[in-house]
Amino acid sequence: MTSQMLALMLASAPSGQAQAPSPLRLERKIEIPDVKGRIDHMTMDPRGGRLFMAALGNDTVEVFDLKAGKRVQTVRGLAEPQGVLFRPIANRLLVASGGDGSVRVLDGSSFEPIQKIVLGQDADNLRLDPANARVWVGYGDGALAAIDAKGAKLADIPLGAHPESFQLETNGPRIFVNLPNARKVGVVDRDKGTVIARWSTGDATANFPMALDEGHKRLFVGCRSPARLLVLNTEDGAIVATLPTVGDCDDVFYDEAAKRLYVSGGEGAIVVYRQADADRYEQVARIATVKGARTSVFSAALGRMFLAVPPDGQNPAALWVYEVSR
Repeated sequence: MTSQMLALMLASAPSGQAQAPSPLRLERKIEIPDVKGRIDHMTMDPRGGRLFMAALGNDTVEVFDLKAGKRVQTVRGLAEPQGVLFRPIANRLLVASGGDGSVRVLDGSSFEPIQKIVLGQDADNLRLDPANARVWVGYGDGALAAIDAKGAKLADIPLGAHPESFQLETNGPRIFVNLPNARKVGVVDRDKGTVIARWSTGDATANFPMALDEGHKRLFVGCRSPARLLVLNTEDGAIVATLPTVGDCDDVFYDEAAKRLYVSGGEGAIVVYRQADADRYEQVARIATVKGARTSVFSAALGRMFLAVPPDGQNPAALWVYEVSR
């Protein structure tokens, strides 16, 4: 037998169990070389195939056409944009700015300013309440404000500490709010306008990102010190699971169809977990990214995850697009 025949036989021989495909496949990188500084949160327009990125350090919002695979517009004149929210029915883009504590309402096509709502300071995360079309925004030393479609402030709920990520129930009145300076998760009744509970995060602190699995009554809280992902029972706030995660985590998403969690962090990775049941989770992948790439957004409708990558030395800022395997 020749050495060539032996090599062919070895190459065709089974090598054991096939390796499972990665849950995320890097599809493309869309570079934005003129964007400088830190990048914060993003929002989607799935029907229009657009993504909006809050480029906090650049004082801009970057607009991407995902089908074309390119940035199509830069919205300037913003003061440290942190949170963005697209309202498809009204065709409005809302931008929460930390620099001047305002929420700007922009036309969703021309991006011309329509309204500016001044809250006080450090306007941050934005969430839409689909039940009544109100927008909730976290701001200042500790408050959630509700804004109606006309820009009027309808509620202002004190929290006692600056709110980071928060999630709204769809089948109930509660809002779950990360309060990292208090080392708590606040529970707000948005009908009553009051805080009804404060849940401890235990030994894990600096709780910034959050996701909700309402069907299983589970809340996922990402902590930075130490790097842990907590799973809380939303009936009583009990911690039912604690998992190691990526450092400097800033976004977490629950993929209901695939029963997965995706956590992105500035340490330079996306960590993926499989949900076996409400109380059991297994890490299935740790995908290397870039140091400082903290924020992301997941679109179930598009089957994609998008990662904001800040500039690093000779490498320009970019939007990385991941295809989600099923």
